Amino acid sequence: MPETIIYLDNQATTRVDPRVVQAMLPVFDRSYANAGSVTHELGLAASDLVEESAESIAKCLNARRSEIVFTSGATESNNLAIRGVCLRRHTSGHLVTVQTEHKAVLDPIAKLEKQGFEATRLSVVPNGNDDAGLIRLDELEDSLRSDTLLVSVMMANNEIGIVQPIREIVELCHAHDVLLHVDATQAVGHIPVDVQHLGVDLLSFSAHKFYGPKGIGGLYVRRTDRRVRLASQIDGGGQQENRRSGTLNVPGIVGMAAALELCQSEIDAQSEDQRRCQLRNRLYAGLQDKLGDLPLNGPALERSGLRLSNNLNCQFPNIDGHSIMSGAPELAVSSGSACTSADPEPSHVLAALGITHDEIQSSLRMSVGRFTTEPEIDRAVELLVRSVESMRQFGTDSSSSV
Repeated sequence: MPETIIYLDNQATTRVDPRVVQAMLPVFDRSYANAGSVTHELGLAASDLVEESAESIAKCLNARRSEIVFTSGATESNNLAIRGVCLRRHTSGHLVTVQTEHKAVLDPIAKLEKQGFEATRLSVVPNGNDDAGLIRLDELEDSLRSDTLLVSVMMANNEIGIVQPIREIVELCHAHDVLLHVDATQAVGHIPVDVQHLGVDLLSFSAHKFYGPKGIGGLYVRRTDRRVRLASQIDGGGQQENRRSGTLNVPGIVGMAAALELCQSEIDAQSEDQRRCQLRNRLYAGLQDKLGDLPLNGPALERSGLRLSNNLNCQFPNIDGHSIMSGAPELAVSSGSACTSADPEPSHVLAALGITHDEIQSSLRMSVGRFTTEPEIDRAVELLVRSVESMRQFGTDSSSSV
């Protein structure tokens, strides 16, 4: 492995911020007790850390502390939300989701279908449009039925960065007395997420997407007005009011709170979003200047608020994306979701946009982050251009993909 890696895969995971590491370290060797062991001082200290962190996380999301359930990450949160709603009192019913959702939403729904539930998967605006990837609200409304239990829509897509109009979707769902779950894994810590303003019923998030540790995430579960009740998916010690049993990951919870606090200060100042947008646009402009037109996958970059500022997904026509990556080992980028990297099938997200198989195979996702610098962007352009020109010289095209 090269000594220096330029990391542009921040939508797969982010580096843990050193300030988050410092916040976590004392929990490993001083406040190390089980937060459930409230019969002694060390346990009480750990429990206090959990409550302080939970209050901080809830404040960042404009939620109540009692509405935050800690999980191992967004995959578990999605499963708890979807299966928890459907299996609490039902053996059948209807769900609605979107073709471009993460597998952590699509797969639990597919499993529920095998158990007697029905599901509708909404299409999205096709590629080539400024709002590519956006759902159509009229299609969503037409899909709702008298037995619809839940709608699950991702707030910001992990491959193409499209940001869905969650508040409008909420209003539509609630007008039909249907609950809305939002996978906000790519949104929390990067764009404003106010659960009261949005009005969502359930919302998933994961710390490692916003400079926190892996293995810790959360699920917001509304407890006011339209109170949501879930069937637990992990049974055991009855922790977290029986919503999710298991010994609490105190270091992870402390780290997630510290990470979210840092992100919230950046969101409030709007400085980091602007910086990432400039870096992302510099990357795309630099590549197009050297390589010619590189078709964009997803919404237009200039549509502020419609696409995450850290996301770039584009095609390198007639060149295999994996070959490009192999030719630039000093650069960390991806060809799609890290969670489906073992799946040889083309990206289901790009396919849902009407992008052809060869175009998908020629696509790369690049995502900047807090620690990305301008010199790194310029170097990334050099590395990618060198790799692509090498592929062109030797005639390696998308047909060579595996």
